[in-house]
Amino acid sequence: MSSSDIFIGETIGTAILILLGAGVCAAVTLKASKARNAGWLAITFGWGFAVLTAVYTSAPLSGAHLNPAVTLAIAIKDGDWSNVPTYWAGQMLGAMIGAALVWVAYYGQFHAHLTDKEIVGGPGAQATKAKAVEAQEAGAGPVLGIFSTGPEIRNVWQNLATEIIGTIVLVLAVLTQGLNDSGKGLGTLGALITALVVVSIGLSLGGPTGYAINPARDLGPRITHALLPLPNKGGSDWSYAWIPVVGPLIGGAIAAGIYNVAFA
Repeated sequence: MSSSDIFIGETIGTAILILLGAGVCAAVTLKASKARNAGWLAITFGWGFAVLTAVYTSAPLSGAHLNPAVTLAIAIKDGDWSNVPTYWAGQMLGAMIGAALVWVAYYGQFHAHLTDKEIVGGPGAQATKAKAVEAQEAGAGPVLGIFSTGPEIRNVWQNLATEIIGTIVLVLAVLTQGLNDSGKGLGTLGALITALVVVSIGLSLGGPTGYAINPARDLGPRITHALLPLPNKGGSDWSYAWIPVVGPLIGGAIAAGIYNVAFA
């Protein structure tokens, strides 16, 4: 596959991944959304279906890595680093585009949510439970969770370990069951397996940090959140932003090492 195929495929695939994944977070979170308060099951299955759709769409072009940790692991497995920058560039651009499309799709809901005094504060605001929780999340605005992840309890080593562990599970599943015949990307059955693994990780390991398990999935939308003209959006929590980038990359590297020792 050519560099242009890789870049285009990863951009399109990651944009779809974030559009549908962050989209379900928006649906569950925002005022005037028909799916508001649908809960964690909706989020985990929504992300799983997002992975499935994105992989099937982009696999013919790029192999559908859609995750810098997966790209890193495959590079370590094969010893071929030539296409890593192209994959990562497409993934980051796609993640930012996908997040912007969520804003477009939920434009009215974002405005209604972020101008509600009970949510963002102001004269006459009530000290609601949701507002109190958001106030405890230092640097995190009231809709940041739609775009990127954040921990329930801020403990650096635990948050980092959770992201590493979740990513090891994901990448090991990709390397052992998910790859196509060439070993360079996900296959038809691998897409379904990977989507189900993402649902499983969300249900079992997503509680502490929101399971980024993908640096582009977190950093790209976080940048978009910082750039978008959202009223009363608050901060983008940059003090935490390194954890869902570094953790998954470490996890991907460890998973590749395990694969090369135990499975190759």
